[in-house]
Amino acid sequence: MHGGRITVGGVVFPALALGLAGVFKAAETWIVNMDPAVAVAPPILAGAMLIGAVFATLQHAEIVGSKIGEPLGTLVLTICVTVIEVAIMASMISHGSDDPTEAREAVFSAIMIVCNGLVGLCLLLGGFRHGEQELQPMGASAYLAVLIALSILTLILPNYTTSTRGSMLSQAQLGFVSVLSMLLYASFLFIQTVRHRSYFLDAHAAALGHGEGKPTRGETLFSAVGLGASLLGVSLLAERVIPALEEGLRWTGVEEVNPITGALVSALVLLPESLNSIRAARRNALQTSLNGALGSVVATIGLTVPAVALMSLATDREIMFGLNERDSAMLLLTLMLSVVSFGAGRTNVLTGLVHLVVFATYVFLLFVPLTYGR
Repeated sequence: MHGGRITVGGVVFPALALGLAGVFKAAETWIVNMDPAVAVAPPILAGAMLIGAVFATLQHAEIVGSKIGEPLGTLVLTICVTVIEVAIMASMISHGSDDPTEAREAVFSAIMIVCNGLVGLCLLLGGFRHGEQELQPMGASAYLAVLIALSILTLILPNYTTSTRGSMLSQAQLGFVSVLSMLLYASFLFIQTVRHRSYFLDAHAAALGHGEGKPTRGETLFSAVGLGASLLGVSLLAERVIPALEEGLRWTGVEEVNPITGALVSALVLLPESLNSIRAARRNALQTSLNGALGSVVATIGLTVPAVALMSLATDREIMFGLNERDSAMLLLTLMLSVVSFGAGRTNVLTGLVHLVVFATYVFLLFVPLTYGR
């Protein structure tokens, strides 16, 4: 955030994204009948505008968040990221093949990217610059408690139910887990923003300050409108980008498309939150960094899973959430490592390096799997 100033990109990209989505809608018949040699142009253009709109979301959410103040300010971007992910997930489910693992791969990818890749990078960069960094142990504990419960309930428990075949939940079980997820996330928000707000405030961030005044009311209102336009543009363009991405991966000979698609989608929607968290870690505001990083992954499970479950029940399409043995081991390793990393209230370079090693293993196994996933 730079004093609440709105850049040209923050204005141009939402407008271009919405305009391009309108053009695609109006020229649907012409696009479908395009020559194969140039048929790749619309998805590529849509992808470029989608990325621009994602960055515009970051800027507008920062301005609105700056006006609101912490920890609610970080929550604004977290909710925006979740809205984008649900929109893209809906596109994957409605336009992809009848594969029940799409939602599972996206949720699992979000956990691995945030808890290992993003957290590891933040701890590594912050450790190099500041040596040891401090965080609020009670705040980190709250994040991890909710993350562990939601992860096990949604990604591990389905492997041990007997009412359905494979790693699926029955409709009753899916509805029950979804309600629990929403209640748990709502309770966490109450703790974060009302009851124990002090657990999530960063003393270093408050002491540092940045000499930047809060945005004006006009800037905040403009950014609120820009935020809505950016989110809508991303949602509409995802309908063009996701099917093309899946087709492109199949054309290159990739057999397991969903894990890679899920990882790419998660990386894209988490990019604004990631940049925010990295900047906070570099200025020694580690708690603010973790608020964004861990908040995004908790919201991903707590809100995305119920949204996907609702789409599944509405469309009568099966959803498989249970992870295979390899990914279950990676998830449990990630959760245990996170507990150890944040339990002492201090982190350093080594802590970040260990998380990055686990993340590198996850990326390697995407392309060189040890076993075939379900």
